[in-house]
Amino acid sequence: MTKGEDASVEWLDGLRKAKRWRVVKWSIALVMVAVIGVGAMFGTQLGKDPSLVRTPLIGEPAPSTRVSQLDGSGTLSLPELRGQVIVVNFWASWCTACREEHDALTAAATNYRDQAVTFVGVNYQDRHSSAVRFLDELGRGPGYRYVTDPGSELAIEFGVFGIPETFFIDRDGTIVAKITGPSNYRVLSETLDDILAGRKPVSRTQGKTFQR
Repeated sequence: MTKGEDASVEWLDGLRKAKRWRVVKWSIALVMVAVIGVGAMFGTQLGKDPSLVRTPLIGEPAPSTRVSQLDGSGTLSLPELRGQVIVVNFWASWCTACREEHDALTAAATNYRDQAVTFVGVNYQDRHSSAVRFLDELGRGPGYRYVTDPGSELAIEFGVFGIPETFFIDRDGTIVAKITGPSNYRVLSETLDDILAGRKPVSRTQGKTFQR
């Protein structure tokens, strides 16, 4: 092989390597774009704080789906409680955040019971026996109504995305506020105080309470 032929072969090899490198670079770029796109999509939907998504149900009447009592027999429909302020909390025994917020919910149920506030705990996608054991262990709030939603019909009507989620319903049966994620006593009490005083609940990003 002559020097000219050697030079041609080297040139062709260099060209092939350059093309391969361009393909690799474009492949990496495409992968990065895809990753960023997927991340942006999930970030918009979930984000670091999924509670930043406002519920379109605020300002709408509370669902009227009838559900069964968790303890004992009987059923409950939210319109039956009209005239009271209602706090509807979706929870499950397998939910760690539900365990974290349980004391705050039962304390609020105790302290606001004499102000015509009723707490309704809706057990979500859980085993009945596990839910009962959860309450036996952590306790039940006085006047707290615990119900089951085995088909998730009530959860679907409330647009539950992930538990825990807590909704506030005023005396007229209208959804007026929502807490996404574990609640705490301060946010529960401040929201209830607003509703009881006839004020529109204030949006609190720190406490994860939202209204339209």
